Amino acid sequence: MLEIDGSYGEGGGQILRTALSLGAILQQPLKITNIRAGRKKPGLRPQHVMAVKALSLITSARTKGAEAGSTHLYFEPLQLKGGTYTLDVGTAGSTGLVLQTVLPCLLLAKNPSRVTITGGTHVPWSPCFHYVNEVFVPAMEEMGGAVSLEISRWGWYPKGGGTVVASISPVAGFRAKQRTRRGKLEAVHLLSAVSNLAASIGERQRDQALKRLADQGYSKPRVRLLNGPSRGTGTVVFIRASFENGVAGFSSLGKRGKPAETVADEACSDFFEFMASEATVDDHLADQLVLYMALAKGGSSFVARAITKHLLTNIWVIEQLLPVKFEVDKTTGKVSVEGKGFSAI
Repeated sequence: MLEIDGSYGEGGGQILRTALSLGAILQQPLKITNIRAGRKKPGLRPQHVMAVKALSLITSARTKGAEAGSTHLYFEPLQLKGGTYTLDVGTAGSTGLVLQTVLPCLLLAKNPSRVTITGGTHVPWSPCFHYVNEVFVPAMEEMGGAVSLEISRWGWYPKGGGTVVASISPVAGFRAKQRTRRGKLEAVHLLSAVSNLAASIGERQRDQALKRLADQGYSKPRVRLLNGPSRGTGTVVFIRASFENGVAGFSSLGKRGKPAETVADEACSDFFEFMASEATVDDHLADQLVLYMALAKGGSSFVARAITKHLLTNIWVIEQLLPVKFEVDKTTGKVSVEGKGFSAI
């Protein structure tokens, strides 16, 4: 049994998610202690409990401590099984973070899978559905993954209730990918969306984003203005930048008392900061790709805008479970690893 200290580094939920994913793939029993010790409310939150329960279903695992508030977890996985799974995170727990946990495992299962997840699709502190679908999935498919996502209902904080369906085809393993330069900017895509709010709010977000983009020379973005079906209310601005060698995404969520113009400004500012750097992946994608890079066969790399504590913590977890060693250049932002070509047992 391998023990993982959940208080290491930034001490957040990513330690748990990455450890569980690799534990399931490697059939490695785990004891995770001090879970989310670096957060104001330590211990498992609903989306973490659902991630544990989901992997318990997928691997017929034995667990202890899989309840909200628990700071210690025992996880003993058995064989990975693809299939049809229905997961309800409850309230507005992130569907994207649960999917992030189960996806690498189900990609390496023997049979196809169909996973329906109910919860938050556009909630704070996690990538929104459109980011996952339009940035993460294409990047992961470049490394051999095969996933299709559909959203039938949007879930905002605090009501949640969003529904995402993932169709996952198994793969023999992941391909290495060198992301050393992003190449020419080919298109900018702008999404402004609301649920159960005045259409004028979405229009104000769109207009402000268009103004900010035009001021910086991005005068012809491809625009979508949507009204997302939902039980709750919410707003989002999402910007996707398509480059010669990949995509990047930037989003901001609205909330009560936050002007529509501020929502647009935040997403635009993140995009402008990225464009001013030499980065080949955005911050969210950097966090999510390192697991696939370690599992792939051969050398993979990317250039991050900044080497965050979150990224370094995720790399540390991976190195506890796999015989790989990442090289991180904090000056240039380059992250590289020689993957060993792991697949499910």
